Amino acid sequence: MPDGTSRSAESGTARLSVVLLGFCWGLLWVATALALRDVAPWTLRMTGTGLGAATLFIAARIAGFDLTVPARERIHVAIGGFFNVGAFHILMAFSQLYGATSRTVMLAYTMPIWTAGLSVLLLHERLDRVRLAALALCAIGVGTLVWPLFAGGFSVFVLYAVTGAVSWAFGTVYMKWQRVTVPPLANAAWQLLSGFCFLLAGTLLFEGVPHLWPISATSAFAIIYIGLFGVGVAHFLWWSIVGRLSPLTASIGALLAPVVGVTASIVVLGERPTGADIVGFILIFAAAACVLVPGGIKSKA
Repeated sequence: MPDGTSRSAESGTARLSVVLLGFCWGLLWVATALALRDVAPWTLRMTGTGLGAATLFIAARIAGFDLTVPARERIHVAIGGFFNVGAFHILMAFSQLYGATSRTVMLAYTMPIWTAGLSVLLLHERLDRVRLAALALCAIGVGTLVWPLFAGGFSVFVLYAVTGAVSWAFGTVYMKWQRVTVPPLANAAWQLLSGFCFLLAGTLLFEGVPHLWPISATSAFAIIYIGLFGVGVAHFLWWSIVGRLSPLTASIGALLAPVVGVTASIVVLGERPTGADIVGFILIFAAAACVLVPGGIKSKA
């Protein structure tokens, strides 16, 4: 049995992993924006997801994780991968292609709110006061963010970003709806592979044979970062720490990501959020915190 010192060291390592996760996910958005300057969206997402899937499988094998998926649940994992990985990643890539990365990040992290709403419809969960407040904050935040954008006409990137967030949310709820029992890390690995297959098919259909050369050194580095860290290592870190820390601590990684993403967009890409952007982001972030951090939710027991 591990003593107090070893348990403390393990907990400290897990908490460090949470911070690293937030940066891996947050910087993924900036890397995508840089790579999109030279690489078409389908090719970029297909390549990044493929590298990420390979990284996760290798890391899981080295760490000794069992990646077996029961035959009856493989179809559900594939469907989850379509929505959680394939559809989400390509929709967000097109959102970044047509709009500011910082705004796409803000809209992407409305996902916890859509998850709460879909849980009511599909899982028959009850919305408590915290989640009702989160829905209200999210609605106001999204409205504050997008209203000025539509003043000059329809902003297609908003449609891509919100649809991507809903896709991510549906894929998450779908797995619970179907009562999938696959271990989390195996689920993540096979979902990445499923999403890669969808993105590969889309690449061949819409862009033909992938072209990754010639590209700038910046874009090449960005693609490597996306695959190894933004997708592969990030998924490994998330599913590795979920079972070792409280939901409150683990959720910090998800909440840190949009902060890192927006900040990096300002510093690296030179984007300048408007007053409406800042207010909208604060409201959406607060809404996501209400859903992700369970501290304010009372148990029925």
